[in-house]
Amino acid sequence: MRIPIYKVVPYMLVGFLLVSACKKNPGGSMTTQTTITVENVLHSQPIVESGTFQGTGQPALIMPGQSVSIRFSAAKGQAISFATMYGWSNDLFFAPANPGIQVYDASGNPIEGDVSSQVKLWDNGSRVNTAPGPNVMHPGVARSKEIVEVIGTDADGNAYLPASSLVQATLKYNGNAQFTLTIHNISGGTANQTPLSPGVWAISYIVGGQLLNATPFYTSGQLTTPALTAIAETGNNSPLDSSIKSITGIFTPLSPILVVVYKDIDNPIYQVGKYDAGLGLTQLAQQGNADTLAATLKKMPGVKYVYVLPAPKTTVLLPSINGAQGGVVSQQLTVSTGDRLAIATMYGFSNDWFFASNGNGVDPTIKGDISSSIGLYDDGTAINQFPGAGITQFNLAGTPLDTSKPIMAVPNPNAFTTLPPIPEIIRVTLN
Repeated sequence: MRIPIYKVVPYMLVGFLLVSACKKNPGGSMTTQTTITVENVLHSQPIVESGTFQGTGQPALIMPGQSVSIRFSAAKGQAISFATMYGWSNDLFFAPANPGIQVYDASGNPIEGDVSSQVKLWDNGSRVNTAPGPNVMHPGVARSKEIVEVIGTDADGNAYLPASSLVQATLKYNGNAQFTLTIHNISGGTANQTPLSPGVWAISYIVGGQLLNATPFYTSGQLTTPALTAIAETGNNSPLDSSIKSITGIFTPLSPILVVVYKDIDNPIYQVGKYDAGLGLTQLAQQGNADTLAATLKKMPGVKYVYVLPAPKTTVLLPSINGAQGGVVSQQLTVSTGDRLAIATMYGFSNDWFFASNGNGVDPTIKGDISSSIGLYDDGTAINQFPGAGITQFNLAGTPLDTSKPIMAVPNPNAFTTLPPIPEIIRVTLN
């Protein structure tokens, strides 16, 4: 089953306050009560990828006849947006209509070719417009109006060709959810010849079919921001880049938590360097479904207890969104001297990554924060894509593409991104 991540209000399962009572078994081992609590403590961000682009000269303008290319990854429903100044204007900028340029059609097929019709020309509203051209005086006369699309003429009567006659945008699909967007300045020889400034681009996470930030740079009909104004008036992309970087990062739910108590055997969930044993870890790592693996483990010699802990109402443990607390689950355990404890949960926005206890788990009779005992692993059963921007990721409505590699730790940084330290994503405590 798919992880139902469409509910973006996290809920909390309040753990029990327990007083641990110890007793000896006839064999001499000590039995005690403890509670395991697992939390998604990730402070999530709405933008999955972002970056800058610029020309090759000094200053780094994109002159008529020149082009720049942006490489990015995307899942179905995600869109790429960008902003760049109409250089020979007071405060005009080019950007796609929100939420950006769509890169897949309704059937999930990648879009290729000319997408220039989705690029628009916008008036930032922060300066009185004078006739565009190389003699425009900057900064010009200040004013405060809402951002509006320039269609034919601006608010001050200056004429403009359609944006698609000045900027050509072309998409190329590179395979494995990776694209190249090429922005070509084709304004040369027109009545609106202009350089383009260095720009900024971004792609929002999509959760349950909804983009977390569908207006990363501007909102038509509203006042601008200082960061966008820096591009629209002077072509300085640094403030907007800094603003977008501050909300670019990681967003992922955690699947229902698998908890196993065992004794006198190695960690029964996985072994680094070995291939997935086909006992149900694939379903957990690719789909967030721990039920198959739990059923298998319950029959395994040496396994004492198996639990699958879904978050109430949301099932998955959502990260912190806009400062709200992330998902939490708890379970009371009865453990004895010599027992080991291990957990596993899917990195929800991946192809087949999972968090799990390192090595042979932990001694469940200890108390306190054991988050440092958790690692992030690649199950080796699905081809990897950018986490949160992959067309074959199960929780982004995709079907994982099979591969066969040994289970390995996920490096950090990895080929796609840099993750926060694991204790800043998942917190595990015993009390």
